[in-house]
Amino acid sequence: MTVLLGLTGSIGMGKSTVAKMFADVGVPVFDADAVVHRLQGPDGALVEEIEAQFPGTTGPGGVNRTALAERVLGEPARLRRLEALIHPAVAEARRGFIAAHAAAPVILLDIPLLFEAGGVNQVDKVAVVSAGPEVQRGRVLARSGMTPEKLEQILARQLPDAEKRARADFVIPTDVSLDETRASVRRILACLNEAGDS
Repeated sequence: MTVLLGLTGSIGMGKSTVAKMFADVGVPVFDADAVVHRLQGPDGALVEEIEAQFPGTTGPGGVNRTALAERVLGEPARLRRLEALIHPAVAEARRGFIAAHAAAPVILLDIPLLFEAGGVNQVDKVAVVSAGPEVQRGRVLARSGMTPEKLEQILARQLPDAEKRARADFVIPTDVSLDETRASVRRILACLNEAGDS
């Protein structure tokens, strides 16, 4: 039986790095963010609908993510309208991915807002990627176009790290060496494979 492992973590925690570690050892990884990028990219399935709801946020390259973020951040009603477009499309892509990898012992579902969007009911186990607040802040503020104000707005939408860790089945630290993080990934897979075999 396939185990669906949900991978989540707040912004700047190193989730992409950890997802790649799972992929490197042969685990199929469903990347919700990558699906959203495709849906909003050139000729993406959601571009027309997003332009209709949020005029002026798209162009030849698809959705202008900065313009769209400025339109919805701090505007709960607009954000809900956007999520009502995105979440069903991502859920459909996820179902197809799971069906295509049904023979795998473990499938990793990389879902940034797993707890916040109620996706926790669709996975068997949850792994949270976590780092100390100073490390997290340093990583995020090093990103192009990021400001302390924007970071605060994003964090306000995300469940606090401590709460995510408390609700997770596994915690993967990323404020340690890459080898230590990789060892955490291997331990989780060993645990899940054992559970699957029993």
